[in-house]
Amino acid sequence: MLRKFLIALALLGGGAAPAAADDRLYQALGEQAGIRRLVVDFVDRLYLDARLAPFFKDASRKNLVEQLGDQFCSLAGGPCRYEGGAMRAVHRDMNIGKGDFNALVEALQDAMEASGIPFATQNRLLALLAPMHRDIINKP
Repeated sequence: MLRKFLIALALLGGGAAPAAADDRLYQALGEQAGIRRLVVDFVDRLYLDARLAPFFKDASRKNLVEQLGDQFCSLAGGPCRYEGGAMRAVHRDMNIGKGDFNALVEALQDAMEASGIPFATQNRLLALLAPMHRDIINKP
């Protein structure tokens, strides 16, 4: 119950994603190696989840891992640079609803739990990612 409340709170949060002021989150996530392990697990979950797999059927798994890894690393204050497309443009024609987005967040939380990432660290990453929902959800 608390987990769902925190997801909802993060998804409804206002403003742009706060910039990582330092690399503490990057360190807490295990630096590039830890982020890569997390992202590989997360992407595996996306392809295995019947609710999410259709959104990724035409996506390159390798490219998805690289782009998400760079994005998470950069947001967390690491040395990586995300060079992928803008979220709105990338997701424009995907017909993504709020339920789809919530399923993706659940998959990410499950991957973080499986990686042994502490709850507070999970919330810090989710807080940086949550504002993107405005550019990803495009179905009423």
